[in-house]
Amino acid sequence: MNILLAQAEHAVELRTLDAVVLVLYLLGMAAVGLYFARKNDSTEEYFVGNRSFPGWVIGLSMLGTTISSVTFLAFPGDSYANNWSKLVANLTLPIVAIFAIVVIIPFFRRGNLTSAFEYLEARYGTTVRFYGVMTFVVAQLFRLARILFLVCLPIQVLTGADLWMIIVCMGIFIAFYTVAGGIEAVIWTDVIQAFVLLFGGVVCIGFVVSHLPGGFSEVFEVATANDKFSLGSFDIDWEQNTFWTVSLLGIFTWVFAYSGDQTVVQRYVSAKSTKEARKATAIFSAVAVPTWALFFFVGTCVYAYYQRYPSDSVNGLTTDAVFPHFILTVLPAGLAGLVIAGVLAAAMSSLDSSLNSIATVTVIDIVKPYLLPGRTDQFYLRLAKVIATLCAGVMIVGAIIVESIPKESMNDLTWIVESVFNGCLMAVFMIGFFTVRVRNRAAILALLVSVSVNVYLAFNWLGWVPTGWEVTLNNYWVGPLVNILFATLAITFSLFVGKSDADAEKSLEGLTVWTQTDKPA
Repeated sequence: MNILLAQAEHAVELRTLDAVVLVLYLLGMAAVGLYFARKNDSTEEYFVGNRSFPGWVIGLSMLGTTISSVTFLAFPGDSYANNWSKLVANLTLPIVAIFAIVVIIPFFRRGNLTSAFEYLEARYGTTVRFYGVMTFVVAQLFRLARILFLVCLPIQVLTGADLWMIIVCMGIFIAFYTVAGGIEAVIWTDVIQAFVLLFGGVVCIGFVVSHLPGGFSEVFEVATANDKFSLGSFDIDWEQNTFWTVSLLGIFTWVFAYSGDQTVVQRYVSAKSTKEARKATAIFSAVAVPTWALFFFVGTCVYAYYQRYPSDSVNGLTTDAVFPHFILTVLPAGLAGLVIAGVLAAAMSSLDSSLNSIATVTVIDIVKPYLLPGRTDQFYLRLAKVIATLCAGVMIVGAIIVESIPKESMNDLTWIVESVFNGCLMAVFMIGFFTVRVRNRAAILALLVSVSVNVYLAFNWLGWVPTGWEVTLNNYWVGPLVNILFATLAITFSLFVGKSDADAEKSLEGLTVWTQTDKPA
């Protein structure tokens, strides 16, 4: 893969003040991990922090987890090169958050659950639970490798060290405080990192505005004149990324995140009460959209800056490279270090959450009930730490492999992995919540067909299907359509497929909106 930042013509050196800022930040994160490592003496503590977190902590942790280095670098790059149309998907978050607060959270607060996929077994059966676990783990491992690779790029340019060496060092560091500190270290470092990444964005905006003669007015004038605030076309078009296409994708994406993403569900169940879990979701939805808008505005400000102060070194840079180039060549010493710390914070808050969640679902959903049942809690605690360590190793190796993949192929691979492995999981949860007829057999049949169609549409988008078998469809539609297909098929199959003996004996009490009998804790 072409190293994005290496396209800049001017050499960049690590300045002493920037190095001091970065070292202090990293030492602070390590200290948090060591502090909480002393407190982890049970799986309940390690996975859910004894379910004791207040809502405001969980809410900010959700923000830190959601804002990855992809957001920190890609959103400014996209608004610099294009407009704000990619923000549209995230504008749907508050709507879905209301749905989550009212409907979804109570399901996961019942029954002392730790994993989102425990619900799937209670509602359907073992096969559907395994489907959920395996798709989540594979998608998260790929995400780990991609984010680690991206966050190491600016460090490579600053230090001049080999990229693989930086990947190894960063991976080991993140694994250290995540494995040692458990979910408490993850959540509290996420809170700190949320403030760091927000501060990094504000620093960039403040610097640009203070160096433009017209200040904010000049930014808005330049952006308006070049249509930089556009949210995209409002036409209905199956082949283009219009406002409506992206909005629909956003709704499906966020419903999945609130229902089937273990990194989110684990925070629901870590809150001290349902009230605090709901408060956390409300806080997250209230601060997330302004945060995303902040980083889109960063890109707009950088665009206005280079319109006022043109630079030959920017010409020829890829979209994703412009903002890092601005950080490393324009911001003064110290400020650049703070912003780079923000990039690291954005990545680390996503990586630590994924590592902990993979360890959680592996132990809770696979090892404890099926592979090695009946062991002591200390055994499962040690095993969780081993699994998190092994996943960190996969993350490091994966990030090194990512370096060799052409950027265009990486974009394609990212989409196909997320599409196929997130697939119709959202619909699996929604059908579970809102129907009583659909049971295990109907769900499995619907999954077989829907996943097959999902793979076909992914290959179609990549141009891998035989001539004559192509369909004209924007790839943004694939996720929504596959989820709708699963829901339709599951309900249809349930009319013709009888219940298994296990289904007949399974009670749905508390597992659907129609059979709730008690209030969640």
